[in-house]
Amino acid sequence: MNERIQQLAEQAGILKEQTVKAKIVKNEDGTWTSILEYPDLEKFAQLIVAECAKIADTERSNSVGCGYITKTNGMRIKEYFGVEE
Repeated sequence: MNERIQQLAEQAGILKEQTVKAKIVKNEDGTWTSILEYPDLEKFAQLIVAECAKIADTERSNSVGCGYITKTNGMRIKEYFGVEE
């Protein structure tokens, strides 16, 4: 795995060794239910999108410095995926 992707995975709480966690809880009626807890894949995806947006913003379009502001490529990427920083 790429080192930066590994860092983002750790930041999102996703580790290579991590598996789905299961908890068993007792219901009010005395029965038992298992609850599965999955790694936060949405957080991981948001971190990747944010990284891509940063890279895209390193090369701004010509119109950004021309007296009016347009959306940068990074802004468009984050908007498309619904990621806010």
